[in-house]
Amino acid sequence: MSARQWTRDLAMGARFAVTGGREAWVRVMLTAVGVGLGVALLLLTTALPSALASRHDRESARSDITYSATVKKKSDRTLIVAHTDTTFRDEDVRGRLVRPEGPRAPLPPGVSAFPAPGDMVVSPALDRLLKSPDGRLLRERLGYRVTGTIADAGLVGPHELAYYAGSKNLPATGVGTGRVERIDTFGSPGQSEPMDPVLVLLVLIVFVVLLMPVGVFIAAAVRFGGERRDRRLAALRLVGADGRMTRRIAAGEALAGALLGLVLGAGFFLAGRQVAGLIMVFRISVFPADLDPSPALVALVAVTVPSAAVAVTLLALRGVVIEPLGVVRTARPSRRRLWWRLLLPLGGLAMLYPMIGQGRSNGNFNQYLVIGGVLLLLVGITALLPWVVEAVVARLNSGGVAWQLAVRRLQLSSGSAARLVNGIAVAVAGAIALQMLFAGVDDDYTKIGKEDLTRAQMSVAVPDGVSSATAVRRLSGTKGVTHLTALARTDVGDGRDEPENSTTATVGDCAALRETAVLPSCRDGDIFVVENASWDTSTAKLDKAGTRLWFDPSYGSSSKGEEIAWTVPKGVKPAGLRKDPSGSELGGFLFTPGALPGRAGSVARTTVYVQLDPSVPDVLESVRNSAARIGPLADATVWTATTQSQKFTSIRTGLSVGAACVLVLIGASLLISQLEQLRERKKLLSALVAFGTRRRTLSMSVLWQTAIPIALGLGLAAVVGLTLGTVLLKMTGTSVSVDWASVLSMTGIGAGVVLLVTLLSLPPLIRLMRPDGLRTE
Repeated sequence: MSARQWTRDLAMGARFAVTGGREAWVRVMLTAVGVGLGVALLLLTTALPSALASRHDRESARSDITYSATVKKKSDRTLIVAHTDTTFRDEDVRGRLVRPEGPRAPLPPGVSAFPAPGDMVVSPALDRLLKSPDGRLLRERLGYRVTGTIADAGLVGPHELAYYAGSKNLPATGVGTGRVERIDTFGSPGQSEPMDPVLVLLVLIVFVVLLMPVGVFIAAAVRFGGERRDRRLAALRLVGADGRMTRRIAAGEALAGALLGLVLGAGFFLAGRQVAGLIMVFRISVFPADLDPSPALVALVAVTVPSAAVAVTLLALRGVVIEPLGVVRTARPSRRRLWWRLLLPLGGLAMLYPMIGQGRSNGNFNQYLVIGGVLLLLVGITALLPWVVEAVVARLNSGGVAWQLAVRRLQLSSGSAARLVNGIAVAVAGAIALQMLFAGVDDDYTKIGKEDLTRAQMSVAVPDGVSSATAVRRLSGTKGVTHLTALARTDVGDGRDEPENSTTATVGDCAALRETAVLPSCRDGDIFVVENASWDTSTAKLDKAGTRLWFDPSYGSSSKGEEIAWTVPKGVKPAGLRKDPSGSELGGFLFTPGALPGRAGSVARTTVYVQLDPSVPDVLESVRNSAARIGPLADATVWTATTQSQKFTSIRTGLSVGAACVLVLIGASLLISQLEQLRERKKLLSALVAFGTRRRTLSMSVLWQTAIPIALGLGLAAVVGLTLGTVLLKMTGTSVSVDWASVLSMTGIGAGVVLLVTLLSLPPLIRLMRPDGLRTE
């Protein structure tokens, strides 16, 4: 068969698709919209790596952490920058205080000029929040005058909350603490750590599971209008076309719809890209310009989608005999065979089997085997579901009129019914497997907090130069604060510089010290010692009367020469060990304020532990505002029972964003498929109404026609999803456990999407159920 004849027949089919009148255009547009939605999501997926890379590049370009143990020398090119990040109602706010030390100090990306002391430049999103009524508490906390905005180059996303504020009294002595840095350039010199094998596996599975339903929907979309197309092909046979030619013409019709779908998909993607800058999904937002798919990937989509349309059409017509007087499909179809359908999931399991037990200690998983195995398992659903639907509906007989109408329709066209639910079944199976995998490895990336949430729910790290009494006074009047515990700590050692032995010195009143040790009795002026902390090997050596020690030994730092001498007195009382509210064992010397020598209080760093009344509205924001009044470098931290790996959380967030997009595609494609099938049954529905069938009966029959395949598809999806999830857990070396709540929720979401689509299709169904639908021209 020559390429010229193929081209001629495909072109003829394309002409039939666009010149066949209103009926042909409706069919082509249904196909194009279905394909276009899938193409738009494929383009979005191909653009995600570019968007994430752009976010990472901007984040690296504005990095102001030196990762250096040595402090840069002051010059006309240096800048003092302090981290003043905060949180407002679960939204992170990136904050920086800056003080240029010379005319050539580096400007942060996206900032045209340094803000003057007391002024700040803000991101557009933060500007909108501060101007809104909801931003009242945050306005009180920041307290700077807004004089400009940060350009896109200085933000990771359009909805990021960020600001740079000017300061005239940022102390250079704080450099090196991790919160205050002296830099001469912005940009990260470090490299990110590679992800461990299990996280790489999660990324691979997420992409396969999210893209597989898209491919299934595109394959289903190019088969819209199949029954009417077959009748046209029979007419072509009548005028002299042979069987192969009619199949190529049919492929040309599908090709026309796919090509138009590419155009619509590009339009949907461009429109969605502009909308992307206006919305935030699961706290992720991107600039429209970031969604720039790779030309190579775009070319791959542009070639693959039309090719798949031709291949799917030819494959679908392989078992259809088209004769000049009709299509043999209207006769009872031959029974589907099961054996070859089972080969697909079995082949997938065979590809995944060699990696069972590999875990994260034996290198990365073979990505080709992972992708191939998961694809075969999910494709196996699309192969098994038509057989399952046919086998089940063949045994369904007795029932009401609506039930019998639905069952008979399914018995005649079980393949069409299965195609309608293939995508949702694949999506649910993949989601169940991913939920099992995420739940199984969750403990590996989640740490249980050691803080005692019954004794405090927040901590406030007080900046240098602020006394414990001042900090407590500022926090004590905060509405919702029920109790405060202030503990100041510093080091004490047996040498001014690089002491051989050192331990912790803790300062607080008697009530505060009882939160970190078991005291025999206490009054102001007492000194205690705790020698049995698990980490402590030095306190017993230092706890000798007459021993000369130094507070805040310099360890070669810039504070050399400022150490405070102290001689251990007689009568230091032994105390028992107790973990403080943060869960730490401190040990060392404990001082009441009256026993603290001279200037020792000025070198101790204070932490205030805060107990809250959770019933008070915005109590967290009130404490953060009070902490900001202590000083801009005060750090208020909310304690949580668990903390999770940021990379693991990012992957889970990416899954949530992708799943939301796929659900939208599922709903839209199912609705289009349902409308297309109703359109093909227009005359049948009108005939039944003309013969006196109640509309309620017909509506229920349509509902049953959807519900039966969906129930079977979701059942098969649950089996395949549980199997895939079990294999993936065994691959990661994790004990197998089924989160039945997640399984049921994923299945319920799939059923809910289908129910919503069915309800949306009822109004068009009612319009189609009119006797005048029998009219023809």
